[in-house]
Amino acid sequence: MAIEDIQLKGNWFEVYGERSKKLKSLPASSVGDLCGFSSHLIVFKKGNWFDLYDEAGKKLKSIGASSAGDFRSVSGRNTLFKKGNWIETYDITGKKINSRPA
Repeated sequence: MAIEDIQLKGNWFEVYGERSKKLKSLPASSVGDLCGFSSHLIVFKKGNWFDLYDEAGKKLKSIGASSAGDFRSVSGRNTLFKKGNWIETYDITGKKINSRPA
């Protein structure tokens, strides 16, 4: 089911799907700070790691912030980071699939 919204309620991130059905509750202390989300992917940053989660709240991959750079956006099944003068695209599995000049 696609992600429609994520809300921080107390110490929990509540993940909502279509028709505002609650899909999952994720403890903020475990997942870190919300960077962004799309209909299929959630990106959190905890310490020096970006963690990719699916709509069921399953951690898919951790990407080191030192190798990825700064979070830019998430769209569909892809996440964009800016590293130096480059925009790097990672897929839902955490694999870098493209680089282009910023």
